[in-house]
Amino acid sequence: MSSQKGRGVSYWVGVASLDHVRVGAEAGFCQFCHGKPGPVNRLQAGDWIVYYSPRESMRTGKPVQAFTAIGQVCGEKAYQAQMSGFAPFRKDVRFVEAKDASIHPMLQQLSFTRGRKSWGMMFRSGFFQISVADFYCIAEAMGVENRIGNAS
Repeated sequence: MSSQKGRGVSYWVGVASLDHVRVGAEAGFCQFCHGKPGPVNRLQAGDWIVYYSPRESMRTGKPVQAFTAIGQVCGEKAYQAQMSGFAPFRKDVRFVEAKDASIHPMLQQLSFTRGRKSWGMMFRSGFFQISVADFYCIAEAMGVENRIGNAS
């Protein structure tokens, strides 16, 4: 599926604690970088996102270090959700049922971690674009490569 603005499909990684990823996946939305508008405004309908969770909770909990959700953006416009004292920007996403996939077996396969001793630094940005090859490597590890359509 390509976007309505004429560009091809893009692939993204968002970083969030496992508990936050689960809430978004169950409700069918994505948000990044503590709800800032910039990242969600870069997404277009048809793009794919994969979430990486470093920990169980934002400041506590055990390390997870796994890809924990995968889905396709289905909303064109970002919207603000109203929470107590917080109004994060979001977009709607159709998440695909997937298993969590540890990053460790993929460290030398993914272009953004391969050969990097400090591979975790890449995730500190909270949101970044990846190649289609990296996306399919992650999708395969999550057991969904046959359920994501012809992403290319």
